[in-house]
Amino acid sequence: MVKVYYNQVCYIPFIVFNMKIISWNLLRLTGATLNEVVSLVERERPDVLLMQEATRYIDGLVDAVGGHYMRHPLPGNAHGHGLATWTRAPTHTAPAALALQRGLLIQRICQIVDLGDFVIANVHLSHGQVLNRRQLRRIGQALPLHAAVIGDFNLVGPVKVRGFRDVGPRQPTHRAADMIPLRLDRCLVRGLTCTAPSTLAPAQSDHHPISVTLRRAASLTLAA
Repeated sequence: MVKVYYNQVCYIPFIVFNMKIISWNLLRLTGATLNEVVSLVERERPDVLLMQEATRYIDGLVDAVGGHYMRHPLPGNAHGHGLATWTRAPTHTAPAALALQRGLLIQRICQIVDLGDFVIANVHLSHGQVLNRRQLRRIGQALPLHAAVIGDFNLVGPVKVRGFRDVGPRQPTHRAADMIPLRLDRCLVRGLTCTAPSTLAPAQSDHHPISVTLRRAASLTLAA
């Protein structure tokens, strides 16, 4: 859906696009298969699919459904998994990797996806509850005013990043040790509005995908 707003001072129209975005931690080698990812795209028809723990086996996605795809493996990761983004239309610029503060074992990155109307950071943050909040602050400082941070935050409890609001679904997205429900997969936005947040079936992954529909806000109001 496309909506047109008018600048109240100059009366110049600008177009705001609704973008359906799904984020899914695939659980690397033993989780969601390429066929399950293809089924998700065909069933849900997102504009953007963000993936964490994506391996080279997911690289065949474009051959199966078309679109555009970029994967960034985590540096030095023995399994070769990392962050991947599929988009139905070309991105404004090629997705790029942003280095984050290093954990004890893994060098973390996030994937910056410029959609033109706004920018998304695709994330799979560290497990340390101080470190992952520091990583979020670095990401927030690197993003423009109209932006979202979406993915597996590995974060428990409330999160505050200056200017951003937590707008993702409130249901648990993962069960630690198959018992403890946690909301690890989140969506933070700045200068955007969100509708229809929901969780989807996990297939063979240990995470539920989350789905949000985002658009650039008609006026920019930053959270404290």
